[in-house]
Amino acid sequence: MADNNQDDSTFEKTVVSSESTFKKQIPSEQAPPALVVLLGPPIYQGRQWSIMQDGMVIGRSSDCMVSIDDRSLSRSHAIINLKGQEVSVADMGSTNKTIVNGQILPPGSPCVLRNNDQVKTGNVIFKFLEKGSIEALTGQAMYDRANRDSLTGAYSKSSLNFIGPETIKRAKEQAEPLSVIVFDIDHFKKVNDVYLHPGGDYVLKELSRVVSTKLIRSSDFFARYGGEEFVILLPGTILKTASEIAERIRATIEGHDFVYEGKKIPITISIGVTILSTQDSSFEDMFKRGDAAMYVSKQSGRNRVTIHQ
Repeated sequence: MADNNQDDSTFEKTVVSSESTFKKQIPSEQAPPALVVLLGPPIYQGRQWSIMQDGMVIGRSSDCMVSIDDRSLSRSHAIINLKGQEVSVADMGSTNKTIVNGQILPPGSPCVLRNNDQVKTGNVIFKFLEKGSIEALTGQAMYDRANRDSLTGAYSKSSLNFIGPETIKRAKEQAEPLSVIVFDIDHFKKVNDVYLHPGGDYVLKELSRVVSTKLIRSSDFFARYGGEEFVILLPGTILKTASEIAERIRATIEGHDFVYEGKKIPITISIGVTILSTQDSSFEDMFKRGDAAMYVSKQSGRNRVTIHQ
């Protein structure tokens, strides 16, 4: 496994930027309307969902587009409707009601939302942000930064520890396959020894850029586990397809030009692949198999893919 002696804070710093910074980078009118969690389970607080289509259901079920694992929510609690520029919410006959600014909504009766309205579903409270709200833009950016590795831009280990169990739960409920790829950069210590840490940082950033922009799908979840080790979750993906994706990643990294200060650094990776088993009781069970397969790749000569059935 990669050297994890560094404190996780090295990889998981929250970067706070001013609103003026975001105004300069991205026009606020591009920000879609959004729901952001004000109060609820701690792991969800601050999480934001952009409202970009009609019929977004809020509920406890993993099928819901706004899915929050909290017993106070019904499986399908409320629905968000988008008609042109107008956003409304309607209760779906929930047990604990849907309340907007203190007013209980009759089931099926839509309530048009205005900027900063509070929507209470069970014990979870959302704030509605209208289209063009700079708060929606900055809030999403800061939430992403808080949950992404500050060096590489991949998701952080803490995000993986949250998303992993949630993804397994969804896969089991929907009876869909879920595969995981675990990989580690070969001989990374030598890279740091020869090119020092700035050179090592360049390799980590460039590798992450190539993987995230060229080699995975929008539905996949790419995270830095620590040091030079990375994890990719592939929802809805059978083992054969995951293995093909892993081989494409391996070959692409081997053939990519990592050039630092005019010098090409040869980089390869060792990969382990596995799929969710009915015997898996936790994300850790699945991850350990992928990690073990990655170690087999290293022990077998590196720069290869090992599949754990």
